[in-house]
Amino acid sequence: MSEKLGPMTFGKKEEEIFLGRDFTQKVDYSEQTAIQIDAEVRRILLEAYERAKLFLRRNLEVLHKMAETLLERESIDGAEIDAILRQFGTENGGLRGAAAATA
Repeated sequence: MSEKLGPMTFGKKEEEIFLGRDFTQKVDYSEQTAIQIDAEVRRILLEAYERAKLFLRRNLEVLHKMAETLLERESIDGAEIDAILRQFGTENGGLRGAAAATA
């Protein structure tokens, strides 16, 4: 769902599969709407990508500690993960979220 396009579905799937035929999609919208859909998908993906990068940057120390521990032991359980997260604070179990930066 997008703020710009709303909770809409575009295109109708035809699900007749016969001897190797693929699913097809019937276009029931204009070229202009297709351009808007493409732009919204791109915006949503880029926004999510930037939020993920920010989240990883803000939690780089935690990621490094997890990697070090995994290199030493090859596997860790939930209690060990919780202990590592507690070393880096209590917000979200020790993780610094990206939501505040995009809000």
